[in-house]
Amino acid sequence: MSGASTARELAREFPPQVLRDYALIADGARGALVGPRGDMVWLCAPDWHDDAVLSALLGGRGVFAVTPTHPFVWGGGYEDGSLIFRHRWTSRGDGTVECRDTLAMPSDPRRAVVLRRIVAAIGDGEVEVVLDLRARFGTQALRSLRRDDAGRWHGRTGDLHVRISGMADAVVRDGVLRMPLTVPAGDQHDLVLEVGTAVPDEPVDPDHAWESTAHTWSEAVPEVPHSVAPVDARHSYAVVRGLTSDSGGMVAAATMSLPEHAEHGRSYDYRYAWVRDQCYAGLAMAACGTPLALFDTLVRFVVARVLADGDRLVPAYTVHGAPVPEERSTGLPGYPGGWDVAGNHVRDQFQLDVYGVVLQLLAAAAEHDRLDADGARAVTVAVAAVEARWREPEAGIWEIDDDVWTHSRLECVAGLRSVAAVVPPGQAARTAALADAILAETSRTSLHPELGRWQRSPDRPGVDAALLRPALHGALPVDDPRTTATLEGVLADLVVDHHVYRYSPDSMPLGSTEGAFVLCGFITAEALFAAGREVEAFRFFERNRAACGPAALLAEEYDVSQRQLRGNLPQAFVHAALLSSSVRLNGR
Repeated sequence: MSGASTARELAREFPPQVLRDYALIADGARGALVGPRGDMVWLCAPDWHDDAVLSALLGGRGVFAVTPTHPFVWGGGYEDGSLIFRHRWTSRGDGTVECRDTLAMPSDPRRAVVLRRIVAAIGDGEVEVVLDLRARFGTQALRSLRRDDAGRWHGRTGDLHVRISGMADAVVRDGVLRMPLTVPAGDQHDLVLEVGTAVPDEPVDPDHAWESTAHTWSEAVPEVPHSVAPVDARHSYAVVRGLTSDSGGMVAAATMSLPEHAEHGRSYDYRYAWVRDQCYAGLAMAACGTPLALFDTLVRFVVARVLADGDRLVPAYTVHGAPVPEERSTGLPGYPGGWDVAGNHVRDQFQLDVYGVVLQLLAAAAEHDRLDADGARAVTVAVAAVEARWREPEAGIWEIDDDVWTHSRLECVAGLRSVAAVVPPGQAARTAALADAILAETSRTSLHPELGRWQRSPDRPGVDAALLRPALHGALPVDDPRTTATLEGVLADLVVDHHVYRYSPDSMPLGSTEGAFVLCGFITAEALFAAGREVEAFRFFERNRAACGPAALLAEEYDVSQRQLRGNLPQAFVHAALLSSSVRLNGR
């Protein structure tokens, strides 16, 4: 059979699933998506922003599957406080088989280590294992394959080294390894895939790797006791941890090119660290009271970027602080309804609100006595950047055309007022005066003349859900008439069934060009709670935390009418917002 026939065969076996059915495994350095057929269809290696070696999610070659051979019903979930996912497949009269999936931790920056443990829970477990590993977005097949005396396969794909254990009896065809496997009742079988720039001579010991991974997760993810949803809050913390590299950069999402709305040109690459998202995550952890362990890691990355780039800070970087690559096509067909794009145009944008949330984060660090000398210097640099650039048009939080966005200015007011409370008196007076000047000018130009609420910009009279956030972080009181009127505007113009859209598209109904923004749903919940409208707040919170699938992963957007996830998955700032809201709605 030809390579083309093999590709068609695999595409039929492992077609794309709706996003709600995928689970994420991640180790901070990279992440993989796994579907209900045990089909691992997305993995970039060795790092987040490197080319994918499993690309089936976007219609390319590359899948690592463990699938029952009998008809089955799928279920599954994460082991508590971790990104260890346990599939459970129940067959009619044939028993139940489970598969634990994870990326080994602590992570190795040079190589991904995928652990899959197949367990025959009831009766014998009969599965088929398929490995089609292909570097450079599915274009480079496994080559130079050889099996050693211990039954481990060694090979290359692109520039990467590969070793696979547990597939000694695999048959190789067109670079694809395929193996039927029967696991006796009560027994287990381990698969270990290693792929990276180097593979050590000593192979991975599965028992030790599983033990180390479970221990690392137990140490990394704390309880969140002051939460109205402690299980979901802890899970969101685990997601953020899995998306954060040891260098401190947190990717916005594990994926790229998953469409926000079918055929509307809204497919983006989110495998990079957005400074804003990083600050949102850090502030969510600070809201828990005593900042959680990951807080310092997130702050360290932000401080380094501010000190390095000053008033030329860009919105996003690689997780190592390097520039985001220019946009390019990978040649992949794309997820249904979208198309492929690697890199991100945000690399060339100026977004003023980033400085505001940076200052909010650094103020939180100071309040908790976690701001070192570099952090203090970063405060001075960020304040100077706001002073120099706050009048300039910029792309804003939603990364669209340049304008004098009201949200950005108000976020800077919130940041300046936050740091004014923690810096020396002389610096505090100057910082507070700058905040007052920005607020006065924004009130003059960007209040709706009839409704008294904030509008998107001086020339755009519509309301924006992001305008609710600055008051929650100190830009002005939550009972200020401008704040109250803005909340009423959002509720009147941007809400469908307790899901919140960013803003209303010109002359088009909500939901016609994109889904509801889950982040905005959580912000609205916090705003309602701050306004004393607790019952309404909980309605929004519960509705938005339920906008997920069995793996409890939240995407950027939610299609209200179809009840489907839209956009890249999982979205880090949405999980950070869930964590924040779950604590704030508890009165913290």
